[in-house]
Amino acid sequence: MLIGMDIQYVTQEKFDTLQSEFKDLQENKTKELAIRIDEARQMGDLSENAEYHQAREELAWVQGRLKEIAAILENSEIIQTGTADGVVDIGSTIEVEINGKKRTFAIVGAQEADPANGKISNESPLGHAFIGHKKNDTIIVHVPAGDQTYKITNIV
Repeated sequence: MLIGMDIQYVTQEKFDTLQSEFKDLQENKTKELAIRIDEARQMGDLSENAEYHQAREELAWVQGRLKEIAAILENSEIIQTGTADGVVDIGSTIEVEINGKKRTFAIVGAQEADPANGKISNESPLGHAFIGHKKNDTIIVHVPAGDQTYKITNIV
């Protein structure tokens, strides 16, 4: 585990997606960019060769992304979906009521957070507030707009 790198909670699906992206970047994109750089070099003057500079920038991005994915995969822990004895945890999907409206949230790791689609990070104030609670618990979450009261109506 890398020093300073926290555990990255991911679903098996996200883990597989990251592995696939890593393999594609390493085996295909890196080679493609190396060929583009070589071809651009053969054109002569590199100081004014836009293709060369663009390919070098893309290669630097790919190399950075490879390091990022490697660190995530190395420090990842696969989360199990479902509940642990009726207690909200990473991997749980919960139904809540707020201001008379029903919402559904999946508690996921930071890598998979997508609040617009109901996937909230365990590290977010809302996700963190739900963890450890049970069905029918009422949770008050402090947000910039003021306190919000959520009632957990179901843990799926």
